[in-house]
Amino acid sequence: MIIDHPLLGPRDACEFVYHGDASLIDRPDPAAIDAQERFHEYAYLRDNPAGEHRELWYHEYGDRSWLVVTRNTLTHEISKVELARDVALVRGRGA
Repeated sequence: MIIDHPLLGPRDACEFVYHGDASLIDRPDPAAIDAQERFHEYAYLRDNPAGEHRELWYHEYGDRSWLVVTRNTLTHEISKVELARDVALVRGRGA
């Protein structure tokens, strides 16, 4: 599988490490009243979709960047690759 890194271009997936659902970017607020419940859901409850899914990938054997890869879990076709920092910044602005 080839991941088209936004800065480095096409790279073999063996350079990367899969780290799960991209929703992990949205860490719960530890000061929230229901923080314990939210952290339980954050740490243990995951979807396992068949089809398009947003995932976190770490470029371990490259520039050590984090990516959000939108991939079809049935075909492994990648439709979008974004730097995770850019995704986090957009979410931080309320988008």
